[in-house]
Order: sequence, then C-alpha cells, then structure tokens
Amino acid sequence: MYEIGNRLEALRDVPGRDPFGFRREILLQALSYEDARLLLPDWVDARLFDHQRWGWRRDPEVYARSYLWSAVHDILTHRRRWASRSVDQLTELAWLFGHDDVVAAMDAAPYPIHGAPKIAAFADGLGWPLEIIGDANRRRFARMAAGQPCDPNGCRYGCQD
Repeated sequence: MYEIGNRLEALRDVPGRDPFGFRREILLQALSYEDARLLLPDWVDARLFDHQRWGWRRDPEVYARSYLWSAVHDILTHRRRWASRSVDQLTELAWLFGHDDVVAAMDAAPYPIHGAPKIAAFADGLGWPLEIIGDANRRRFARMAAGQPCDPNGCRYGCQD
C-alpha cells in the first residue's frame, strides 16, 4: 500500500507524467476501497469501487492480458488516442507486477507508431505472446514495433507519426 501511495505521489510531482490520470486509474485499482477512498470522488462508494475494479475480470493479470490484446488491436487499427492510454496503463501494470525491468524497457523504447515498441517491450518482458490474428497483422505489428510504418509502401492512416 505504501509503495503504491509513493508511486501516486511521484506521478503527481512530475508535471505531464500522468496528464489524463490513466496511470493513477490503474494504481487506484490495486488498492482496497478503504485505502483508496480519500483519493476518490465523493460519489464513488465501496460497492461501485469494487464493481469497477479490474473491470469484470476481478484479477489484475487477466485484466492486463485482455488490455494487452486491446492495445495491440488499437495499434493495428491506428487508434492514436488510445495508444498513450495503453502505454501508460500497461506500464503501471508492469510496475504492480514487480517488473521494474519491464518498466525500464518500456521507458527506453521509442514511442512512434502508436506506442507499438513500448507495447512489444511489455509483452516481451512478461513473456506473454501477442495474440495477433493473421499473418498479415503479425507482420504489420512487427514492423510497427520496429518503428516502421505498417505497410512497407507507406501508410495512408499516418502510422509514420
């Protein structure tokens, strides 16, 4: 509990580190309602908090595996807006799982191509195979994780950004 509190403080103390609260959202789910209640809005009661915790999965690892699949899907479909959320939340999940090495690898990986290199670092670091359906999508994600556009002939959706 104290480690999570310290991490929440650290996020608050670094401007721009968690501008939308995505990291904070994951860390709060790792706390009990009693430990989190002072950090929650008044309208969130214990029942709502427990119901929303880790989604319907009730387990942080199951949640993380599902979220990883969703992140890969968002990258492959060029959903830029969700990419930063995925990177932030998977970083905090790696930290919660005690994998500082994975957090360091994610921090060291470049961000381009919707965060694909960072998401790949998460999956590789935890030894979780990426569930990508279809050879073409596997090749596209591998290119994106290497910092290249999804299509060797150029991408019309802007994955060069």
